[in-house]
Amino acid sequence: MRVAIVRRAPRASFSMDVYADGLVSGLKAVRPDWEIIELTPNISQNQISSLKVRSLLNGLNKYYQRYWQYPQDLQKQEVDIFHVIDHSDGHLCRWLKKTGKPVVVTCHDLINFVQPENGRGRSLIPAISMPVWKFSVEGICEADRIITVSEHTAKDVEKILDIKFQELTVVPNAVESIFHPISQTEIDDFRTQHKIAPGTICILNVGSNHPRKNVLTILKVVETLVEKGLPVHFFKTGEQWTKELKTFIDDRNLSNNITHLGKPDKDTLVKIYNSADILLAPSLYEGFGMTILEAMSCGTPAIASNVSSLPEVAGDAAILVNPLNIPEIVEAVCRLHNQPELRQSLIDKGLSRAKRFTWEKTAEQVADVYANFVNKTIVETLHATSLHVQNYH
Repeated sequence: MRVAIVRRAPRASFSMDVYADGLVSGLKAVRPDWEIIELTPNISQNQISSLKVRSLLNGLNKYYQRYWQYPQDLQKQEVDIFHVIDHSDGHLCRWLKKTGKPVVVTCHDLINFVQPENGRGRSLIPAISMPVWKFSVEGICEADRIITVSEHTAKDVEKILDIKFQELTVVPNAVESIFHPISQTEIDDFRTQHKIAPGTICILNVGSNHPRKNVLTILKVVETLVEKGLPVHFFKTGEQWTKELKTFIDDRNLSNNITHLGKPDKDTLVKIYNSADILLAPSLYEGFGMTILEAMSCGTPAIASNVSSLPEVAGDAAILVNPLNIPEIVEAVCRLHNQPELRQSLIDKGLSRAKRFTWEKTAEQVADVYANFVNKTIVETLHATSLHVQNYH
């Protein structure tokens, strides 16, 4: 079988790169006799650099590349099945259906339908970009099968796009094998490097500053812990602080309790996870919640929201909290700090649970989806040919 993995432009989305890379590696492991090809927009390195500059001309060029040139290039491919790995490229399903080949698409979340404010301030022409995005995502309805990364996302697809739940296939994401526990010496070195005193409670949050990530709540939790006299330090990776978050930090004199670690490479991120005492993920909405698995794989206990997909990912291996209840979150942090047996229990459960989420297991389920639709297409083609021969005679 020749499978086309339809990717975004290089480095267009970190999370989509992780998904595509993991899926491809898994497919090659579980179906070594299949040919897996990866397709990306035909954009030169100079064009990629140019398109990163925010301007009206570059914005229009992006639309041309994404919605016209790339779809036409894809239609020329000789494959048995297409897999569009990002729902934001749902418009491609409309084009690829014309090839007569099965089309599968993965839907990771429908956040901009559920919380439109999440996309504000991130587009040069919001009056155009949001309607175009929605039109594109609605294109996933044209796919032969929609894979969702969680049951929560499947329910959103059912409700928002009016697709029956039984017509969807839930296949969870997986965690990369690079995430694993490291030695205490490496942890001590990292904490010393960042001037973290022994006994300090290190809280970690990994990801963006989107409103749905609820970072302000984390800062309020840190503020409360400091007021209680607890030694606490907050590690944050991802984008720089928004103006609102920076103002909160300055007004509360929290700068000495916070380290912004930017966007680390994976090796450094593994050290960060291991060096933290707690991952705090109070997101208001997640399509899956990859950081919880990454933390668990590193032996770091997690406190996570009891909403959206996070309970699916965490199971009983994390403390689940109301993401807007600051006293509840503070109490959970204190429990993990004061109860070593609870901490060790969550570490053990987390390590065990994370092992269930491998890219080989994910790829096996996705490969079954491919096979079902390719075989169905072959049968339908043979049947149509047979009818044509009968009519001819």
